[in-house]
Amino acid sequence: MLKGQLQVLNALDVAKTQWYHFKAIAIAGMGFFTDAYDLFCISMVARLLGRLYYTAPGAEKPGILPINVSAAVNGVALCGTLLGQLFFGWLGDHMGRKKVYGTTLILMIFSSFASGLSFGKTPKGVMTSLCFFRFWLGFGVGGEYPLSATIMSEYANKKTRGTFIAAVFAMQGMGILAGGIVALLVSAAFENKFKPPPFNVDPIASIPPESDFIWRIVLMFGAIPAIFTYYWRMQMPETARYTALVAKNSRQAAEDMSKILNIHLDAEEEKVDKLLRSESHQFGLFSREFASRYGVRLLGTTSTWFLLDIAFYSQNLFQKDIYWSVGWIPPTGEMSAIREVYQIARFSTLIALCGTVPGYWFTVAFIDVIGRWWIQMMGFFFMTVFMFAIAFPYDHWNNKEHRIGFLILYGLTFFFANFGPNATTFVIPAEIFPARLRSTCHGISAASGKAGAIIGAFGFLYASQEKDPEKRIHNYPAGIGKKKSLIILGVINFIGMLCTFLVPEPMGKSLEELAGDVEIDDAEYECKVVV
Repeated sequence: MLKGQLQVLNALDVAKTQWYHFKAIAIAGMGFFTDAYDLFCISMVARLLGRLYYTAPGAEKPGILPINVSAAVNGVALCGTLLGQLFFGWLGDHMGRKKVYGTTLILMIFSSFASGLSFGKTPKGVMTSLCFFRFWLGFGVGGEYPLSATIMSEYANKKTRGTFIAAVFAMQGMGILAGGIVALLVSAAFENKFKPPPFNVDPIASIPPESDFIWRIVLMFGAIPAIFTYYWRMQMPETARYTALVAKNSRQAAEDMSKILNIHLDAEEEKVDKLLRSESHQFGLFSREFASRYGVRLLGTTSTWFLLDIAFYSQNLFQKDIYWSVGWIPPTGEMSAIREVYQIARFSTLIALCGTVPGYWFTVAFIDVIGRWWIQMMGFFFMTVFMFAIAFPYDHWNNKEHRIGFLILYGLTFFFANFGPNATTFVIPAEIFPARLRSTCHGISAASGKAGAIIGAFGFLYASQEKDPEKRIHNYPAGIGKKKSLIILGVINFIGMLCTFLVPEPMGKSLEELAGDVEIDDAEYECKVVV
């Protein structure tokens, strides 16, 4: 036991893996399943929205979302997520993790249903309504990041803490996969029922009025897992680290953890009072002391997450456009509105199965073996390599006979994003900051990531448009093209690799040791309280 550490916290650090660990993973993980589904399912139906609401009578091509509307529909949830991460991260340190944990689910449930019920007599009205509800959906999603990561880190033992936090985050991959599968099943059912012809055969019949229900069903489905999670989330006790070190109620912390661990734990009120009076528990987030102790760490977690999400969200939200440009999806005129949803969902599901989901679970398997730092460095390195491998010979991949190679390389970039920085940037901020600022610092790090995601979502949409009008979506302004955009993303991944040097390795250490509340005496392998 670390000298100066509370008995209840040491008991959590050395506890064997038990049922309550898996229960906590499931409860927190289902929130992340819902998060990922809600954020990424919009990419499955964005083109359907364009056909339904922006196809002009007598037009030669199906309608698409105007570029400003497309950017808003894809990006507004990310803006809400950024603000939610900051707000709920701060709230989690001031009101407690559990007290605000249910609020995020309620917000997500309501906003998912409301998004599917978006109303309006004009296309502008429907899109405005959709964007409004998706903003609040993103706001609720944002709270899941700091709260889920912090709760899981504070419940876990130090030997397998990375595995448990990564397992929660891995449910994001399952949510992305579920988004593809739901869109696939719903579109297949509607196509089987109505059998619409391609647009170039009958433009009007290719967009049956009933297809308006497809995007609504897909968006509303995201509320279902959140509903089933709410009851169990409310049954979880507050984490012992918050109760003892922030709320200053060591007796309640000992009682809560005694029930969970089935052992007797002393309250140690005098030790808590002494610890909380020490200098290491007096400074705030905007103090010089915080900057000297944790400033480099916070710079490392914010910069790596920011850079990672520029590339990651660009790939996820606009992979359908890349598939279309290399011929994986037929020209829009050769498909009905429902068939296009099916095609996009099919390839998105394939990428998720082959690259996204395995990458997450590789991280779960190896994060407490290899370590967070090496996984993040390796992930950024291979993302750089494979992004350049796609970008520089981009014209080569446009040939039909080379498309399998393109799919493999594109899938590998997703694999190493998830067996890499997409997971570790979530895990590390939950481990390396003190309990009273842990949720806030994780929220700041996550919000930095979402700022990168917004740049990726909005910037890639504009930048990726080709200069040749025949090769870009009609009415969209010319950009630098997909090839140069992918090269830029490769450079961003390389910079992320360099910024990883600012991040410490938390593997195998107590949260209190990592926060600097206790430290190792190398000479005697003892610990002393930092005062």
